[in-house]
Amino acid sequence: MSLVRFDKNNGIATVTLNRPDKRNAMSFALLRELVKIANQIKKDKSIRCVILTGEAQVFSAGIDLADLNNPKNRVFAAWELIRPGQSLFQKAFLIWQELPVPVIAAIEGYCFGAGMQLALAADIRIAHPTTQMSIMESRWGLVPDMGLSRSLKGLIGLDLAKELTLTARIFDATYANNIGLMTHVDEQPLVKAQALAEEMLQRSPDALMASKFVLDAMEHRPNKSLRMEKIWQLKLLLGKNSQLARKKDKNPDVQFLPRQYK
Repeated sequence: MSLVRFDKNNGIATVTLNRPDKRNAMSFALLRELVKIANQIKKDKSIRCVILTGEAQVFSAGIDLADLNNPKNRVFAAWELIRPGQSLFQKAFLIWQELPVPVIAAIEGYCFGAGMQLALAADIRIAHPTTQMSIMESRWGLVPDMGLSRSLKGLIGLDLAKELTLTARIFDATYANNIGLMTHVDEQPLVKAQALAEEMLQRSPDALMASKFVLDAMEHRPNKSLRMEKIWQLKLLLGKNSQLARKKDKNPDVQFLPRQYK
């Protein structure tokens, strides 16, 4: 059984964590699968939106502690933390922010620790209101090291980020939505995510990519964001999908070409 299931339909890729017997806890092997699938999506220009979700109405209960405590894995983990550049633990999550397509997380059940960090790496988060959530790492004597210092930035204030991280408090998605961690709460988060993805399919795939990158730069590279606006606008104006977008505004049957830019 694949640890991560990948489905593609009409330009929408659905990536499903698939360890229902473990509440989709993330093993080292599952993290590698996430990186592998994300790299496949990055190369596939027919994919225009991604939905991240979990099997059996559970997003993820976090890192697989049994896997983490395996002596062989502890040696591997130590090397990942020592070597230069992003560790596997960071790459498996931040790679979703680097994709040239919007990423929507559809969240139910549990969203703890590593699960929360994966959700935060998505561009948009939709959760069932009763979903249980936590930045849980301090409960296990650890620090959140899967890109949280990047993905949490700009969503909530630093003081509240510290409070939730230091206490490892469990809270529901309604509270998370109220403070800005979630984008929407919905009784059917996957259905809502699919509807939102369908709405995005009506826009130029190049414009979706450019908008995502420019807005991310606004938050994480503000000294470059204005220049990026100009560069991407020039590229879009010279591209074919921009012309098709103006035609589609008058004729909804007009179809976009695959994404032109990387």
